[in-house]
Amino acid sequence: MNLQQIEYVIAVSESRNFSHAANKCSITQSTLSTMIGRFEDEIGIDIFDRKTKPVTITKEGKLIIEQLKIISREINGLGELSQSLKGEMSGELKIGVIPTVAPYLLPRFLNDFASQFPKINFSVSEMVTDTIIDLLQKRELDVGIAAVPFQNENFVEIPLYNEPFILYDSSSGRSEGKLNIEEMDLGKLWLLEEGHCLHTQVKRICDLDNCKNKKGINFDFKAGSLDSLIRFVKTENGITLLPYLAALDLSGKEKNKLSELGPSVPVRKIGLVVHRHFVKKKILDLLQVEIKNKMLPLFSEKNNEEWVVSPF
Repeated sequence: MNLQQIEYVIAVSESRNFSHAANKCSITQSTLSTMIGRFEDEIGIDIFDRKTKPVTITKEGKLIIEQLKIISREINGLGELSQSLKGEMSGELKIGVIPTVAPYLLPRFLNDFASQFPKINFSVSEMVTDTIIDLLQKRELDVGIAAVPFQNENFVEIPLYNEPFILYDSSSGRSEGKLNIEEMDLGKLWLLEEGHCLHTQVKRICDLDNCKNKKGINFDFKAGSLDSLIRFVKTENGITLLPYLAALDLSGKEKNKLSELGPSVPVRKIGLVVHRHFVKKKILDLLQVEIKNKMLPLFSEKNNEEWVVSPF
């Protein structure tokens, strides 16, 4: 068994085609097939069924491949650790950001930060929290930026900032000044679709699961983004809760529809999340500092210390 054989097996498992896997590995198909055959003979298990098109993975092969991927990730992690210990900043950093944070956070820091490290390829994607958790578990994602805590012992969380929620009220009966959550007309409340952590957060803030009068509340609207949600709320003369940074991007006219919540201000904590075996500690520390330097001035420092984070 050697590292090349592990690489070849994983390549075939991903493409389900020996020819495509060989091209990916820059070797001939016959060489790749021979090396995988030797590996199968060595462990005494057939990983692939070559009689099917596309190639299928045997029941036993699925378990073997799962373990080989773990071995491959750990070996890559060893290389990354050695680079980090030598102070080298290179390779790839895969970052996943929840959609209710990405449009408001990334433009404020990412370009400046990435330009400082030309040897690092930053791969940044929007993804919902469940996807971030899944990919972090599989070690297919390096860093998640999301609402924390995850309460997962396999992850390390680094808090960045506390973000309050603000009421966006497009209804005709809009009140002036701060509004207590208990005074909100939940019959006019609209949410993002399920799957977004913000959907769950707002439901808990407003205690919708225990709301006795749910008449008029529509949980079937499938708004996939905050922009779509705001447009729909405006059209339907409804209300919703927005994260503070999303509210900053509204036009002057739209900002007139905003109201602070009080006396208790609901807040979510945004943080970096990595697997506990993540080894690129130096770049993680620098990322944390960069985001805090760019984002904390947008909030009142006094409020950011005093806001009580809601137990999402």
